[in-house]
Amino acid sequence: MYKVALIGPESTGKSELSVALAHHFKGDFVPEYARNYIENLKQSYTFNDVCIIAQKQIELQNVYLNKNNQAVVFFDTELIITKVWFEYCYNTVPEFVEKNLSEPYFDLYLLCYPDIPWIPDPVREHGGDERMFFYEWYKREIELMGVPYTIIDGIGEIRTNNAIKAVNKLLECK
Repeated sequence: MYKVALIGPESTGKSELSVALAHHFKGDFVPEYARNYIENLKQSYTFNDVCIIAQKQIELQNVYLNKNNQAVVFFDTELIITKVWFEYCYNTVPEFVEKNLSEPYFDLYLLCYPDIPWIPDPVREHGGDERMFFYEWYKREIELMGVPYTIIDGIGEIRTNNAIKAVNKLLECK
């Protein structure tokens, strides 16, 4: 089984791209847990809420930990985003998050470049120039981990085709 994480700033097409890739490769899709969780909160999120989100992301990954078939599973977001959120909002990262990230899990990261229009919604917090700030931060985190990644850019079908090419390269190498 191949595991691919899509990460990037808010409003860079991760969810739509994850679904499109799962459909194209006839694989599984794991939706972003944080969005649903935060949409259902009755107040602003807290440090504890972000811990719950991180723990749920780990649980969702663990479902695919020991599967050994030829399928591809696409994760809409990943723990790096949560780590950055902890650092940005609270200036600390729980040890369980650091520990989980120290053990490589994904075969490939698709880092979505913020070249598509920002679409505001009640859950999104960082548009405009902040998207590039977070993009660079996610890129540094991936590079520090030393894991394979591909930058995905382009609008619409071009973006999807760029992601398909990146996943095809992964499948050809394995």
